[in-house]
Amino acid sequence: MKSRKVVLVLRTLLARGVPSVALLCLVACATTTTTTPVSRHADPAFARTVVTYPAHVSAGTIVIDPGSHFLYLIQDGGQAIRYGVGGEGFGWSGSATVHSKQEWPDWYPPAEMLQRKPELREHMTQLQSGIGMRGGPENPIGARGLYLWQGNKDTLYRIHGTNEPWTIGQNVSSGCIRLTNDDIVDLYNRTPIGTKVLVLATAYNSSVASGR
Repeated sequence: MKSRKVVLVLRTLLARGVPSVALLCLVACATTTTTTPVSRHADPAFARTVVTYPAHVSAGTIVIDPGSHFLYLIQDGGQAIRYGVGGEGFGWSGSATVHSKQEWPDWYPPAEMLQRKPELREHMTQLQSGIGMRGGPENPIGARGLYLWQGNKDTLYRIHGTNEPWTIGQNVSSGCIRLTNDDIVDLYNRTPIGTKVLVLATAYNSSVASGR
């Protein structure tokens, strides 16, 4: 229900001419699950594994399929390391490159979110780039962050960790892709600056990417 409300708000703002990138800035990485998890562990169906990847994509490329909740780091020989992810299907799609990487990144919630949830302010402090939460185990952004740009423009799309591993495989974040902290550290260590990233639209046939 919460996701539907966000979609309706986005559609209304888009109809009024608000740029889609600006909308992503309002909601990216900010939405968290409101349900009590049955388990506080990640679903084993989304555990990191090596799979066959039949599509013709260069080794070293990251392919994100938000519709099936998987991220693929393409390897040689038609294989890929597959990671389970969480994230909304109506987020940004397209091609970009990893412009920068951060260990235990700070989190800067949008002003709209702080107005809606003023209790968050007690966890915030004045940081270099504004009001936010310092990076660490309690930070929603998790252990690592990869920041995606197109040329000299920030897409506002992030690949980051999470301190809520049970949300992997679910639609819980509007605009960013989250992995377990173990998986984002593994991906971070394998991903140099300049890595190409392809984010698939949800209409893409996920079975092609996963080899199913």
